[in-house]
Amino acid sequence: METFFSDIPKAELHIHIEGSLEPELMFEIADRNKIKLPFNSVEEAKKAYNFENLQSFLDIYYAGANVLRHEADFYQLTWNYLQKAVSQNVLHTEIFFDPQTHTDRGIPFEIVINGIRRALEDGKEKLGISSKLILCFLRHLSAESAMATLQSALPYKNAIAAVGLDSSELGNPPSKFQTVFDKAREEGFLTVAHAGEEGTAEYIWEAIELLKVSRIDHGVRCIQDPNLVKYLAVEQIPLTVCPLSNVKLRVFNSMAEHNLKQLLDLGLCVTVNSDDPAYFGGYIAENFIASKTALNLDKKDIYQLAKNSFLASFLSLEEKQHFIENLDSFMLSYSRY
Repeated sequence: METFFSDIPKAELHIHIEGSLEPELMFEIADRNKIKLPFNSVEEAKKAYNFENLQSFLDIYYAGANVLRHEADFYQLTWNYLQKAVSQNVLHTEIFFDPQTHTDRGIPFEIVINGIRRALEDGKEKLGISSKLILCFLRHLSAESAMATLQSALPYKNAIAAVGLDSSELGNPPSKFQTVFDKAREEGFLTVAHAGEEGTAEYIWEAIELLKVSRIDHGVRCIQDPNLVKYLAVEQIPLTVCPLSNVKLRVFNSMAEHNLKQLLDLGLCVTVNSDDPAYFGGYIAENFIASKTALNLDKKDIYQLAKNSFLASFLSLEEKQHFIENLDSFMLSYSRY
């Protein structure tokens, strides 16, 4: 069964590139850059990945990101993720990056994006994986800081497909960033936003109505509002769900309690993603396996989740159709599920 989930063609739409920083790579880059980590070993770092909530994770996440200083660091980080994604037959990925995490440490914006972009270009040429890049604003920082980051991004519009919103959700509603997102859309960026992970269904409404998002990242708390669920189903606004992350951060107490299957059965365009795989115990295939095992997903469910990943992407209609045809061929030929 595990081979099936690695082999099935899919896209990943919710992956924070800084969250793919495996402890081994963290120590390698820290040693290269002569940075002292708050952990004495890889094993000690992994033991610290026992989170009570989103904020307890973010504290360690930002400490890990501190080792990233040079263009080569961002290249290596991104290249390592792409190799892992390709090994799990991810054909297309849409990657979040958090420039403020780095610019606030004095790392120039261009160093961050140039390292990531070069790796994505090499990923297309050498690994055959297509990609798009999404700039996320840190919602615990001010709207003014987000606007300044947007201005820094304008010279790189050809490399950035969309802007998003992540970090500490509680107390930082989407409405806080309405002006920034208005400006981003004026500049031609698509928009997405984390909403309904720890925040309420009202945050999802705000992201839709005020930020005009193309899709919702997480969104599992939409179930609190039946009218919202109906709206999401009718409009087919995608939800980029991250099952292992949701359990690791105590959004759900266990995989068995996750509402992924419920949302799928209600007709929502839900997708499976890894979020911050280095910290949450698995990449996209492991998220599929955990969901299948705990929620008794059948072959039709898995197919729909994989198909949704292409439908929900920012690919062209022709590219989506090409990947879905690839998926259909795989399903017809695969008899071991």
